[in-house]
Amino acid sequence: MIVRGDERVLVQGITGRQATYWTARMQEYGTRVVAGVSPRKAGITHCGVPVFGSVREAAEHAPPDVSVLFVPPLSVKAAALDALAAGVPRLVILTEHVPVRDTMHVIAAAREAGAEVVGPNTAGLVTPGESSVGFMPAFDPSIFRPGRVGVVSRSGSLGTLACLNIVRTGLGQSAFIGIGGDPVIGTRTRRALELLEQDRRTSAVLLIGEIGGDMEEDAAQYLPEMSKPVVAFVAGRASPPDRRMGHAGAIFQEDRGSYASKRQALQGAGAVVLDTPSGIGPALKSLVR
Repeated sequence: MIVRGDERVLVQGITGRQATYWTARMQEYGTRVVAGVSPRKAGITHCGVPVFGSVREAAEHAPPDVSVLFVPPLSVKAAALDALAAGVPRLVILTEHVPVRDTMHVIAAAREAGAEVVGPNTAGLVTPGESSVGFMPAFDPSIFRPGRVGVVSRSGSLGTLACLNIVRTGLGQSAFIGIGGDPVIGTRTRRALELLEQDRRTSAVLLIGEIGGDMEEDAAQYLPEMSKPVVAFVAGRASPPDRRMGHAGAIFQEDRGSYASKRQALQGAGAVVLDTPSGIGPALKSLVR
């Protein structure tokens, strides 16, 4: 999911402390926040936009292109279904610790509605120079600036470090897609690669993965179809075997999910796989024209 500067963004849970802070940061960056939802505070104005009791009511005011959810884990299912019922085509679910069963219900409902979900447990999306949806530090020019590198990351912190290295090398990003670190998520690594392959502003792609799950192995099957070069870094090379670390999605599945399995799949498909994040900038600079 890539959100452009002219697209309308709705914030669910807008009156919460974190939502208030990050909504202001998004607005300062240029994100077009048109309304908020907070059932207990409907009728007020917050962060300069009207607050409604439901997404349906907010959509009557200004139909959103994207809704970003700043809501507690047990409220995610109801909030997401409210957005889908109102016809919102794209959801960004920032919340972590969402019950897996609730996530599966939301993803199934989104698929039936023809909508797209990023997350749960995502740090959000950034289109440098245009918009920021979530809590990535898009406002810091030492981390994000417009360029030609598309970034896909399961981790917000590793994604931030990678973007810092990209800018230090003299490059910039076309888009940052934080897919999230939960075991069940909407937009997986492969889908994010497909979006960046279709994006005309992207010349090269950085893929940041982690041990556990099979998203990197699945994405590797798509790499031969891509016209754009891919650089990859997989976190967890030194992790003890048979121990879950980091995100909830860092779970091994038989012969898939290990560092060796992911590295072998990505290298075999033509990606440049790095040992450390420090090599990200130089590797991309050699590929971006």
